[in-house]
Formats: sequence, structure tokens, C-alpha cells
Amino acid sequence: MSESCTKSNCEGCSKSCGSRKAEQKPQVTGNDRVKKVIAVVSGKGGVGKSLVTSMLAAKSQANGLSTAILDADITGPSIPRAFGVRQMAEVDDSDEMLIPSTCSNGIKLMSMNLLMAEETDPVIWRGPIIAGTVKEFWEKVSWGDVDCMFVDCPPGTGDVPLTVFQSMRIDGIVIVTTPQDLVSMIVGKAVSMARMMNVPILGLVENMSYFVCPDCGKEHDIFGHSHVKETAEDFDIAVSARLPMDPHVAELVDSGRITEVDTSALDEIYKAIIEA
Repeated sequence: MSESCTKSNCEGCSKSCGSRKAEQKPQVTGNDRVKKVIAVVSGKGGVGKSLVTSMLAAKSQANGLSTAILDADITGPSIPRAFGVRQMAEVDDSDEMLIPSTCSNGIKLMSMNLLMAEETDPVIWRGPIIAGTVKEFWEKVSWGDVDCMFVDCPPGTGDVPLTVFQSMRIDGIVIVTTPQDLVSMIVGKAVSMARMMNVPILGLVENMSYFVCPDCGKEHDIFGHSHVKETAEDFDIAVSARLPMDPHVAELVDSGRITEVDTSALDEIYKAIIEA
């Protein structure tokens, strides 16, 4: 105990002396047993990040890995609905840690909608508060043993994606885009951010890439010709995938049955994730 400290013990003492340092224990956070973290990102909204996140998580769980999703899209959380989870998350009274909800196939979920009395209630918060909530989802949730966690990021390169990159142990990212002509610019923003943060880019997914006519069986480019292969080459991304527009997929997601969606189109992306 230092000479300037007159306390007989450290309780109530504000001094940062040797005795206090000796008594401090390493901080235990909810993510200590999460082995791998993959962020799903995009440079713009409405491209299907939540769909890709959910499909990759379903594929991971189906392949025998303990899987979790951290829904970092605080103001637009859709992950619980896709998995048919509506019960609110609970708090462990012993340590005041949040307990993630679990969907029918065992995937652990934490989303803002699991903390709201009504899933339609808006979250009207400023950026720093939203970013702080995402950090708490990472540190203050009892995730337990997780082989692979997927983080559904909000669009762009602002506060929340930056918090994800700086606060979490990100092992790689998957970028989601669509076939429009401005795709190269949008992907470029996400690529630049990832490389500035020294995070590996594991794959590029082009969602709504085509539509298969149920009558003739031909593929139709509703939003224009696919640019995913050229874009992947331009940015030196080794793996890419295309997802079709499929009304059946939309039906499954709307009814909370995302785990029934065919995920085979993401096989190569998933392989890159496992090898990361």
C-alpha cells in the first residue's frame, strides 16, 4: 500500500496504488469463447446483407458449428424475424449479462428487436449511442461457446461499421452488392475501409443477380448485367457468388423459415470463411 493511502483496505479508495492493481482481476467479457467473427457489409443499403448473413449462419450451423449472429443494424434490425424469433432477450441476474435468444436450429441471436416491447418500435438514437450499443452486444452478452459469429452490419462506412472493425476481433468480411452500374463505386468504399482497417476480404456476393422464369427456365437480368466477376477481379477478391431473385426465398424469410433456404450458391464463400 502506498504511503499516501491511509485506508486499511481498498474499498472506497480512489488511489491507483500497487495494492489496488494487485487486487484487480482481468475483465471477463461475453465474447471470450467466440472463436471466429465474420462481418457482412456493404457500401449501401437495401442490397440484402441480412439475407446473406442469415444464409451463411444457417449454413454454418447445418455444418455442425456452434453459430451466432450479432445484429449490428440497430435501427433496422431484421434478423430475428427471418429466424422466427420474437421472444425478448433476458438478463442473467448473477452478472447482469444479456442472454442471447436461440432460434429453432440452435443459432444464437442478439438484436435490438429482441430488447423492444414491440418489434415495430423505432430506435431514434444518434450515432454514438448506436455504436455504443453494438459494442455492448459484443461485450455484455453471454455468448458462450461459439465457433463462428456473423455480424450483420448497417450500410456504409460510418460510426457503427467503424465500431465493429475497431471493437471486435474481425477475422474477415463478406461484401454484399447488387448488379447496378454504380456497384464498382459502392464496393470500392467497403473494400477501402476493410483494407484501411487491415481486415481480410473473404468474398463478394451479388444479390438479386438474376431471375429464373418459372415458365421458360431462362435467366433474366432484372437489374442489369452481372458485374460481380469483373468487380471481384478489379478489387482482387478471390471468391464471388451470385444469388437470384426468388419469391420462394422471400416467402421463407417473411415466415421466419430462413433455415429452409437453399444456401448452395454460397458454398465457395462459406469455404473461404472456414479457411480464414
